[in-house]
Amino acid sequence: MQEINSAVETLVQSSNTLFILLGAIMVFAMHAGFAFLEVGTVRHKNQVNALVKIMADFGVSCVAYFFVGYWLAYDTTFFASAQTLSENHGYDLVKFFFLMTFAAAIPAIVSGGIAERGRFYPFLIASALIVGVVYPTFEGIIWNGNWGFQAWLEALTGAQFHDFAGSVVVHGVGGWLAFVAVIMLGMRQGRIRGGKLVAFAPSNIPFLALGAWILSIGWFGFNVMSAQTLDGISGLVAVNSLMAMVGGILAALYFGKNDPGFIHNGPLAGLVAVCAGSDVMHPIGSLFVGLIAGGLFVWLFTYVQNKFKFDDVLGVWPLHGVCGAWGGIACGIFGSEALGGLGGVSLTAQIIGTLAGITIALVGGGIVYGLVNKFSALRMTDEDEFVGADLSIHKIGSINED
Repeated sequence: MQEINSAVETLVQSSNTLFILLGAIMVFAMHAGFAFLEVGTVRHKNQVNALVKIMADFGVSCVAYFFVGYWLAYDTTFFASAQTLSENHGYDLVKFFFLMTFAAAIPAIVSGGIAERGRFYPFLIASALIVGVVYPTFEGIIWNGNWGFQAWLEALTGAQFHDFAGSVVVHGVGGWLAFVAVIMLGMRQGRIRGGKLVAFAPSNIPFLALGAWILSIGWFGFNVMSAQTLDGISGLVAVNSLMAMVGGILAALYFGKNDPGFIHNGPLAGLVAVCAGSDVMHPIGSLFVGLIAGGLFVWLFTYVQNKFKFDDVLGVWPLHGVCGAWGGIACGIFGSEALGGLGGVSLTAQIIGTLAGITIALVGGGIVYGLVNKFSALRMTDEDEFVGADLSIHKIGSINED
């Protein structure tokens, strides 16, 4: 009997390790989606830079999170022996891998907003500081109960801030960090012509679409495998993700007037918004969450950004920042039993938690980008920007002919 129990325990541990490893690999693959979404959106002279930024940011993020960020969020380090680390089939190591891919999404999000005029190394340094300090501070507060914030919220509202897969923790924080960076950089050259604001057309719609598809598919690892163990897996999360994604597509199709850029970002808006409450909402509620998110993205990108001359290249602030905030609040609305959800959430707690995430992102972004900019300018010179990041930084273009 003891041997049977031991065998079952070993099977459960190994299965959980494989489960979260597959999730880590799926979210890791999403970074290719970030890369191609940006490559397809920026002009040809900045395509190489888009690819290199995502890869370099991932490497820097991994090191920063391994040595500092994960310790700050979960009070866990990896200075023990390999024998100790491999216990339970190395589950703790794979959990780090999974959560690190979330952390590395932050600079990948920012990259899309500051594209075509951000300097390479200053933003790499900023990425290390954000993934090592700013992001894990809020991550630990929400997902590990650090600093007593969740306990205070529960005492105040009867529920903690609920963010199952990171509408606010990941996407909201990333989007509002990008908001700060975009404001500090200002508009790209050539956006104002004859006193009017002009748009730069995406350079490659097939690449943009490929990025959106990779992200959409990987998102089911992002959301479903946020359970982190097999016994927590839920088909509800999968179908809620699907319905929100579809809602985003339909809203972007309608409000975007058949524009392929909006249509391929629509599913991402819905998926960003559903992360927080994907484990507690009803699928019909998730559809409405996605519909609203898709409409929000198109409206903010076309009207608000143009009106205020806010040059967010990929629209990461409306897509991740605002739709992420909407997702945090929507969890408190559509996750309630009154609207078919599982309950256990508080709208007040969701609003407070969302505002806390935005505040940490704005303050943290202001400090990090302000400090880096003080010692090394964040924006490229006018000449380098005119030539393009590919040649001025990497000395090679995306297409080179003899």
